[in-house]
Amino acid sequence: MKVEITKPLTLSDEQTSLLEMHSFLNIINVLVSVFYQMGSLLGDKKILAPSIQHCKEIVAALSDPRAAIETARTIETSKQLIRDNIHSVLEAHPDMRTSETMTAHTENIESIFNILDVRVREILAREQQPEMWVRHKIDELTANFTNVFAAIERNAQGRYRIVYNIAAKHSLDYFVNFSITSIDGDTIYMPAIFQDVMRDLIANARKYTDLGGSIITGLDDDGLDLSFVVEDNGRGIPTDQLEHVVDFGARAENVRDRETRGGGFGLTKAYFVTKQFDGRMWIDSELGRGTMITIHLPSQAQATH
Repeated sequence: MKVEITKPLTLSDEQTSLLEMHSFLNIINVLVSVFYQMGSLLGDKKILAPSIQHCKEIVAALSDPRAAIETARTIETSKQLIRDNIHSVLEAHPDMRTSETMTAHTENIESIFNILDVRVREILAREQQPEMWVRHKIDELTANFTNVFAAIERNAQGRYRIVYNIAAKHSLDYFVNFSITSIDGDTIYMPAIFQDVMRDLIANARKYTDLGGSIITGLDDDGLDLSFVVEDNGRGIPTDQLEHVVDFGARAENVRDRETRGGGFGLTKAYFVTKQFDGRMWIDSELGRGTMITIHLPSQAQATH
């Protein structure tokens, strides 16, 4: 069933701040999960307690707009605190420092830091102009999302692969078809925050699709509309809950058993941003068959010529 979401969305200042910092929050939550995994490997899940506590303090700050921006600005200090904590713990466990699994964890943390740096730059760049549009080279934007998929796969720790060629797909792999087209040829113009929306919706599609599933996603600017679609063959959403899944923190009842590291408001942010830019959003879903989310924003491409 396809439904256009038109309901009013009322948010507190704290909730709005969390939406703005959602991509930051998701990465911090992933870091915490890695710290617990490293702790389990070392025989004490809380052995990296200083890093875990610091991440909790970061999350608490994200609901206050000023504190959130300051947290973003001081991210290098946070990264160094975490590196120092990991170094001291591994110094106390010299037998584990060079183990293959521990090395994979430490390398993963550095790759997460690299992604965090990108998110911070994006957040700080749009701080003064929250509704600014940015022109992207399509090949660079595609590479950005390939890196997102690679990070998702890396954090799966071998449970699955993400492949882009259906002929290379094995039974437990996710197949992803991702494409970008534009009236401008090799560039596309879109709101700076829209990358966050795309990342969140793609991550949701993967999260609520069982192993072996498919995710088809695309972005297009035809000069009239900037259109984004993401479709999966996952669990789907109950019909009576389609309009309510955009409520802050809401999750459909059929996926509440699925563990999530995110804030639980990716769809809220997608709808919030859609309305912010005078757009329209549809959810087309059927239980057991999957979900397709479509967003149209009035294009600004012509205005830049």
